[in-house]
Amino acid sequence: MFPGESQTEDSMIIAACEIELLIYESNSLKDKRQVVKSIINRLRERYNVSVSETDYLDKWNRSKIAAATVSNSMVFGAEVIDKIVGFINNDTRVEIIGVERYVY
Repeated sequence: MFPGESQTEDSMIIAACEIELLIYESNSLKDKRQVVKSIINRLRERYNVSVSETDYLDKWNRSKIAAATVSNSMVFGAEVIDKIVGFINNDTRVEIIGVERYVY
């Protein structure tokens, strides 16, 4: 939105998050990739979002993934991000050590 504009039902809202993870079951980059790839694929299938690993690519026990969705509702976008964080938080293979949320 531009300054001075109000949100209407026809507005495009982008909701995104960056989630920093500690990966417990990882003793190598191969182990890490299996866990991260599994999480990314499950998020794509379940929530129809764009997801990618964005940082700590060379660390075997840490990762940062980013997820984004486009909607016409700020509330819906924020709910999707909350569900993504909750979904990852319930995965016993990883621990969330940081979350940044963005809604545009």
